Amino acid sequence: MTGPATITVPVRFTANGTRHEITVDPRRSLADVLRRECGLTGTQVGCEIGVCGTCTVLVDGDPVRACLMLAVQAEGTTVETVESLQQDGRLNALQEAFRDAHALQCGFCTPGFLMLGTALLREDPAPSRGRIRQCVAANLCRCTGYTPIIDAVEAAARSGQE
Repeated sequence: MTGPATITVPVRFTANGTRHEITVDPRRSLADVLRRECGLTGTQVGCEIGVCGTCTVLVDGDPVRACLMLAVQAEGTTVETVESLQQDGRLNALQEAFRDAHALQCGFCTPGFLMLGTALLREDPAPSRGRIRQCVAANLCRCTGYTPIIDAVEAAARSGQE
């Protein structure tokens, strides 16, 4: 007696500048494939129902909950994860602002906030504090609070660098 046939689907996408051609179960999330197949473990998986935003990545520049997106939906896209933010092994301006503003405590949610902040600063390099507040309200932080996160995004915006 044999079990049900396993169906796999090829998917091709670019993650952090590296082209990936992977065969996946069509039910696997992008977050799972990024972590397990691409080795990009900076993308955290929290609630797995799209509520917390910890798994936020950028797909073709837009913030996406990687736990809700199937990997096969990433076909032909460009994905950016938190690992893409460092430049030559150094923190970028937003990451430095998070460090300087103490915008993280346990750090579990930080990758999602960094990717939200990155998308916001690309779209609006000088956002108002209210716009930053509205942006970061999309994700959950259970230990730091939002004021340091808002302060960090605001500081990065003032620095004029992403």
